[in-house]
Amino acid sequence: MITFLRSGLTTLRTAAFIALVGLAAALPATLAAPTPALADKAKPATLDTAAKADIARLETYLNGIKTMRTRFLQIAQNGNTASGELTISRPGRMRLEYDPPTPTLLIANGTFLIYIDRYLQQVTHVFLKNTPVGVLVAEDIKLSGEMTVTHFAREPGVVRVTLAKTNEAEEGNITLVFADAPLALRQWVVIDAQGNRTSITLDALEYGVAVKPEMFQYTAPEKIQQN
Repeated sequence: MITFLRSGLTTLRTAAFIALVGLAAALPATLAAPTPALADKAKPATLDTAAKADIARLETYLNGIKTMRTRFLQIAQNGNTASGELTISRPGRMRLEYDPPTPTLLIANGTFLIYIDRYLQQVTHVFLKNTPVGVLVAEDIKLSGEMTVTHFAREPGVVRVTLAKTNEAEEGNITLVFADAPLALRQWVVIDAQGNRTSITLDALEYGVAVKPEMFQYTAPEKIQQN
């Protein structure tokens, strides 16, 4: 039973990392897997005038978010779930605090995305700009340039846009899912270099909330291993 629980927590921790980072090369060595060869350049979607207008509207909405707090539900590739609270303070700051028993905390401090595993007593730093979710907290959010729209879809009340790094498509992609009328970010789905899919679904979004700067700071205890 203990072995089963540990295995489940490891899967959830891996999913937590993928959901924010999406980079197999950045995973701790105990979690990393070989990366298959994929195309280096992202293939852009064909966008008509209406789609381009929608993408501009999404950029305006995302850039309008200064602070935001929401509950989230994470679903891993194997169906395991975890929940917690997400706080964003643009530019550059994000915090995902997972509910017990998931012993994970992720903090974006403007430069790094810091992955804290309290169970393994490990801390991993990844440059925020190298992660798919870096686009959500950028100072000037653009769904073009360094990022390429590889798929766009509009359904009744829903808009979906898939993004990949323009020159590093092999790292995977992130799909942002928005409710429409009113426009609101409801989900993101990260597919990593191995094809693992992890989703984060948002609920009860609050905008313009007061946040404390120390929420996005982290100093590791001496006993914690840092990478």
